[in-house]
Amino acid sequence: MFTPSKTTNRVLSMANTSSTPSSGAINPTHLVEQATQAWQKSLERMATNNPQTDLEQMQAMQPVMEAFGKAATALSANPHALVQSTLQLHQAHLALGANFLEQMLGRSTTPVATPEKGDGRFNHESWNNAFFDLMKQSYLLTSNYLTQAVSSAKGLDEADRNRVDFYTRQFIDALAPSNFLLTNPEALSTALSTNGESLMQGFQNFLQDATRGSITTTDLDKFVVGENIAITHGNVVFRNHLIELIQYTPTTKQVHAKPLLICPPWINRFYILDLQPQNSFVKYMVDQGFTVFMISWKNPTAEYRDVGFENYITDGLYEAIDAVRSITGEDSVNAIGYCIGGTMLSAALSVMEQNNDKRINSATFFTTLTDFSKAGELSLFTDEAQLDALDKRMQRDGVLDGKSMAATFSMMRANDMIWSFVVNNYLLGKQPFPFDILYWNSDSTRMPCAMHSWYLRKLYLKNEMAQPGKLEVLGKKIDLRKIALPMYMVGAINDHITPWTSCYAPFSGMASKSKRFVLSKAGHVAGIVNPPTPAGKPIKRSYWVAEATNVPAETWLRSATENQDSWWPDYTQWLGNQSGSKVAAPTKSGNTKYKPLGSAPGTYVLE
Repeated sequence: MFTPSKTTNRVLSMANTSSTPSSGAINPTHLVEQATQAWQKSLERMATNNPQTDLEQMQAMQPVMEAFGKAATALSANPHALVQSTLQLHQAHLALGANFLEQMLGRSTTPVATPEKGDGRFNHESWNNAFFDLMKQSYLLTSNYLTQAVSSAKGLDEADRNRVDFYTRQFIDALAPSNFLLTNPEALSTALSTNGESLMQGFQNFLQDATRGSITTTDLDKFVVGENIAITHGNVVFRNHLIELIQYTPTTKQVHAKPLLICPPWINRFYILDLQPQNSFVKYMVDQGFTVFMISWKNPTAEYRDVGFENYITDGLYEAIDAVRSITGEDSVNAIGYCIGGTMLSAALSVMEQNNDKRINSATFFTTLTDFSKAGELSLFTDEAQLDALDKRMQRDGVLDGKSMAATFSMMRANDMIWSFVVNNYLLGKQPFPFDILYWNSDSTRMPCAMHSWYLRKLYLKNEMAQPGKLEVLGKKIDLRKIALPMYMVGAINDHITPWTSCYAPFSGMASKSKRFVLSKAGHVAGIVNPPTPAGKPIKRSYWVAEATNVPAETWLRSATENQDSWWPDYTQWLGNQSGSKVAAPTKSGNTKYKPLGSAPGTYVLE
């Protein structure tokens, strides 16, 4: 499905080492009470569901059904190839059966099929048992057969092929023997060694998740925003209906004159850049002598249904820029945009370029798409049928519920974000490991109807931002090619949400004479939350860096320099060159116009 990122591998490792079932006896009466409560919660959710939504979701799947129909027709039109591949599968299973007999006689064999690198589902030593090894390899052979069969279907366009590949993979992942008690040797041995307590604990975990309405991926009780996560010191210095602006307290006697304003995505919480002190990008930048400001977005409710993309620019970005300029006395700011925050920043820069607006001195983009023609697997959820269904739901509710977005992202990494926790929590009866990134990932936010519909249709479906003069924002025709200020972009080589090649291509074509591109050797999140390795510990990170020129991404990569460890020091050096001379650090937050309204991380992040 993908090459797991370092974050993914860390999650799998944690799942294998998470806390074992409690040694305390589980009260059966309490389990019955929990089961009753979970059932009642399920009934309540069913009662609040609009039947029309279910119908709309079924209609939204029509393109998927049609794609599978086309694939079946294509395969039946070439029966010889299908027979050949089926015969090869049969022969492989015969070889596997022969290996099984050899193993039963105590002889060593060479595996017929092995898991892909990074596949942690079969890591436990009990999968080496002859019977379970047979089951594992049979599953892998059949999985490869199905994957290759649908991939070989001729005559499908790219969209239909991607649909067939994706949903075939969902089916294959769901049926892995590791996901079921009777076919998971580790779960069986754990149940025996704990006298069934692991199963009781797993059932209790399941009931708790059924009550919550979502699977638990981390220990939610171990983190509290503002207490042990998002704790970099600062103050909220501005608040309106859409944002809170946080000014962080300097830790150095002198700071760079030019302030840094961070525009995070509003699809998630801002504190992905301020997790814990050891991996906080915010703290790192403050410690390097930068005056850092952060936008914290409002978690919208139904009353925000008409808030659009342009409002996020005018009432969010522009208001924040003016506050930062007033507080620091600087005419312009350095700006960072992360993911959709970077997409918005790009549009704003095009508008500002046409208005001769110089309030932004330099721009940095973290995993930002502006050309959505190859937008990764998210494009599977943005065809006309699915957007029609989504629009109807958002028009009724006013917003898109955060759990819907979270479910979509989880499907894109089903083995890691769904099935690994099914095994860990339910089959093994363990508690999820406390992991700050997964806590942040579970802290989802809502999307206003107008903004989200515009964003998905104009950008994902029609790709108007990539067409000069096609997209209109704030009365201006967007042409990203004309953006000329100094720029820095970070892509991630294993990014499944914003593929790095799609980030690079439009960035390299911009007019700026200073375009530094960094490719982090990780994924969408770990590629950005990428702190320098502490002294004495082995370095596992690296990144490629070079100026972006108007050449294909693969050509750029061949000529780029690979460096060990984090890209953060490279960025601070680059940003320092854009930030003017050092001045005395401010002794207090805000000014007479923008007075402190409360301590960081503010109130909007808690909603």
